Amino acid sequence: MGFCAATVLSCGATTPAVSVDGVLDDWHDAAAKADAERYFGHMAPKSVFVGTDATERWTKAAFETFARPYFAKGKAWTMLPKSRHVRVGADGRTAWFDEQLRHTKYGLVRGSGVMLSRDGRWRVAHYVLSFPVPNSVSAKVIELIKAAPV
Repeated sequence: MGFCAATVLSCGATTPAVSVDGVLDDWHDAAAKADAERYFGHMAPKSVFVGTDATERWTKAAFETFARPYFAKGKAWTMLPKSRHVRVGADGRTAWFDEQLRHTKYGLVRGSGVMLSRDGRWRVAHYVLSFPVPNSVSAKVIELIKAAPV
């Protein structure tokens, strides 16, 4: 993996954006390899993971409870980064990102979130996984969503 974020000018330099990029790559790699310790270690203690279903808003603890059985079976999920944009705040301790990924089950997905650097380490504080819906099919998708029980 390990590509340079669009906002990073020099991939050889260690900048906050390059560090964020590396952590996200490793986070996704940990899921692909079903390495729960490494995966959840990249999440801040009070982080939130928002999934694709309207009911999926998990604290780290709740997400871990949900996901650990998948990791234990050696089958978490694989999302390969396609593109990513990272913006680091002026304080150098907060970063916002959005990324497109290839999910082995869902195809193209989008992730966005916030990372915090504390004690010299970047961690995912908030992550939102979503499906990008092409405008050409959005009316059909909206009708399906309206018809689905919530």
